[in-house]
Amino acid sequence: MNLKKMNRSIRYLTLLITLCALLFNSSGCEQFESDDNAANQTIREPVIFIHGGTIDDFTSYLLLTTMEHIDLQAVILTNTDTLSSHAMQVQWKIMDTIEDSGRLIGLSSARGWNPFPWLYRSDAIRHYNINAFQNIEDNPEWPPHPSGDTHLFELLSDAKNSDTPVTLLITCPLTPLSDLLQEYPHLESGIERVIWMGGAIQVDGNLDSNTIPTEVANPKAEWNAYWDPYAVDWIFKNTSFPILLFPLDVTDQAPITKAFMDNLILQASNYRYSDLVYQSYALVGDEPYFEMWNTLTTTFLAHPEFFDKPETMHLKIEVEGYSQGAISQTKKGRQVEVVFNIAQKEAFYEYVLEQLRRNYVHDGSKNGLQQ
Repeated sequence: MNLKKMNRSIRYLTLLITLCALLFNSSGCEQFESDDNAANQTIREPVIFIHGGTIDDFTSYLLLTTMEHIDLQAVILTNTDTLSSHAMQVQWKIMDTIEDSGRLIGLSSARGWNPFPWLYRSDAIRHYNINAFQNIEDNPEWPPHPSGDTHLFELLSDAKNSDTPVTLLITCPLTPLSDLLQEYPHLESGIERVIWMGGAIQVDGNLDSNTIPTEVANPKAEWNAYWDPYAVDWIFKNTSFPILLFPLDVTDQAPITKAFMDNLILQASNYRYSDLVYQSYALVGDEPYFEMWNTLTTTFLAHPEFFDKPETMHLKIEVEGYSQGAISQTKKGRQVEVVFNIAQKEAFYEYVLEQLRRNYVHDGSKNGLQQ
C-alpha cells in the first residue's frame, strides 16, 4: 500500500472511530450499523471536470451534478473540439438554467498540435443558438474568462496540502494537466486518479480523411490523443498516478440511439435537464460517427458495474510521423487500466434517462437535487 492510500485509510478509520464514539455517548454503539450508510454518504469523491466544450461534454456536466456522492469542485473548459467564445457561454447558460451558476468555472490556456476540423468545432455555434438559451443573456463579464489554469493550480495545491487528493475526469486532450505538472510537478500528489476518454487500442481511430489531409489521417489515432500527442507522451513518461482509460473501443458502443432520443423527448416537457440534452443531441443525432463518448465515461463514477473489469496494459503513444497520435502496447510503456466493454448497455441508457429527470441543482447543496 502506498503512502497516499495508507493516509486515506487512516482518515476513514479515524472517521469511523469518532462516529462510533459519538453514537456511544448518545445512544450506544448498537446504532452504528444502522447509521453507517448515512455516514458514508458524507464522504464524497472530489472531482475536477476538464472538458473540450462539445455537446456530449455538457451532458456529462449535467450528469455530474446529479451524482450525490460526487463533490464537483470545478468545471474547466479547453478550446479543443469547440469554439471557446461560444462554448463558455453555453456552459454559463446551462448553469444558469439549472441554477448552478455558483459553480467554479474557467477556461484553460492549453494549446494543441493538431487542431480539430472546423466542421466539428462549429457545433459550438449551433449549440449556442438552441431554443433553451434564447432568453438567457451571455455572461456580461466575459471576456476575459476566468482562468481554468489558476483554478486547477489552486485546487490541486489545496488537495496536496490537505492530503485529500482529487479525481480528474478529463474528456479532452491531456494538455491542461501536462502543462501544469511540467511547471509544478509536486502537484501530482494532489491527484488520486485520472479518468480519461482518449485513444483507440484494438479498434480504428476516428481521424477522417474527409476532414483532414489523407497524408496525415492515420487509421489508429483518436482525436483527444492526436490533438496533442506530446502531452500524452509526457504524462505517460513522467507521472505515476492511476490512469483509467476509456478509449474508442468502449465509447463506440454508446451511440445516440433512436430509443434513447424517443424517451428523452417524452421527458423534455417536464424536466429541464432532459430538455437541454434533447435539444443538444438533436443537433448531432443524425451524424453516424457521433457517440456518447464522454457521458459514458462519466457514468463510470456512479456505476462501475456497468462495465467489464478494466484490463491492465502498458501503453505508449507515437509522437512523430504518419502514426502520430496512435496508442499501442509495449512492455516498457505506462501502466494504464483500460475499459474495453460495456457489460450492461441498457442499464447505462436507463441510468442517464433517470438522472435527466431533474429540473434544478438544489439551492442548499452543490449536488443535492429537487424535482
